[in-house]
Amino acid sequence: MVGLKPSDVPPPLGVKVLSAGTAACIADLVTFPLDTAKVRLQIQGETAATGAAKGIRYRGVFGTISTMVRTEGPRSLYNGLVAGLQRQMAFASIRIGLYDSVKSFYTRGKDNPNVGIRILAGCTTGALAVSVAQPTDVVKVRFQAQKNLQGVGRRYSGTMQAYRQIFQHEGLRGLWKGTLPNITRNALVNCTELVSYDLIKEAILKHKLMSDNLPCHFVSAFGAGFITTVIASPVDVVKTRYMNSPPGQYRSSLNCAWTMMTKEGPTAFYKGFVPSFLRLGSWNVVMFVSFEQLKRAMMITRTHMSSCFKFL
Repeated sequence: MVGLKPSDVPPPLGVKVLSAGTAACIADLVTFPLDTAKVRLQIQGETAATGAAKGIRYRGVFGTISTMVRTEGPRSLYNGLVAGLQRQMAFASIRIGLYDSVKSFYTRGKDNPNVGIRILAGCTTGALAVSVAQPTDVVKVRFQAQKNLQGVGRRYSGTMQAYRQIFQHEGLRGLWKGTLPNITRNALVNCTELVSYDLIKEAILKHKLMSDNLPCHFVSAFGAGFITTVIASPVDVVKTRYMNSPPGQYRSSLNCAWTMMTKEGPTAFYKGFVPSFLRLGSWNVVMFVSFEQLKRAMMITRTHMSSCFKFL
């Protein structure tokens, strides 16, 4: 990422990939209830509730969390966590860990790439990550959407059972359902998130408002989270609804978007905006701060180990 001093040794690819995946898992553990609340708000109104779920209505992020805890228990906030962590290790390690390397590839090793190159690198790693990690995202969203209520049937009982059942009933297409809107969404998220973080951090350091430390990382990540939420929310809602839908409900992601527009109006595309921002903003802060610290810790450990081996 930007901000390394000239005397610093750039971390190798393996360190960046491992740091990114680990930092993303830490961020998911902290912010997962907000993500679950966002999914519940995004799918609300999609289908008529039945049985015990009929009288349940979600209002706002904290109201949704409160309602879920009251009606389903606190564990419901972490529905799909296993798939979420699998997703981050497969997804963030590619989209974030490879970002600098892809950026250097497009510039042929030159420093200070322009905004266009940064956006291209972010879109590339975002699309590549989705292509690999899409099944984990499908399972995560479906677990977050299902209600833990008496009298309401559960679609899946466990993560591995969900992968098997989706493959058996829907084939490989089911596991990669919603890939197009997810690639669109994550290309937008990735390039906006990483480029915004890059540019904000670069501006802070250039104007000497802060040094390259935790407060600088916090401000850069928070700003990147807000910008990303504004741009990516409409695609995120379509992605969530389409991936959660049973076979045949929508012909395609575009049909899903059109159905939302005609039945619920344009505000449907910003359902769950507040939890999206709270989740994405806090996720960015935890992830980027953890990422920067993990990279430095791994580089220090690597340097110490190299010194020890030289001494031996």
